[in-house]
Amino acid sequence: MCALRREVSFPQPSPYSAAMQILVAILPWLIGAALVAVVGVLFAGLITMAKTGDENRRRSNILMRWRVGTQATAVILIALYFLLTRM
Repeated sequence: MCALRREVSFPQPSPYSAAMQILVAILPWLIGAALVAVVGVLFAGLITMAKTGDENRRRSNILMRWRVGTQATAVILIALYFLLTRM
């Protein structure tokens, strides 16, 4: 008779250190906060742009610069998350 061989598999240890596991757990929350910040700055800039006047035009331009910065932050966080979770 042929005996069936059963392979035993043990759980693999995480390839990340404890600090990396915490970072991977926190990154989705940071990405969400960054996206909320992008939308908030975008709408604040659009509302300011709709108003007339030189002061509002200058403030709108500053807010659109902030939007670019927050978008860059969000893209970097998303790329970091995918880099860390696809290893």
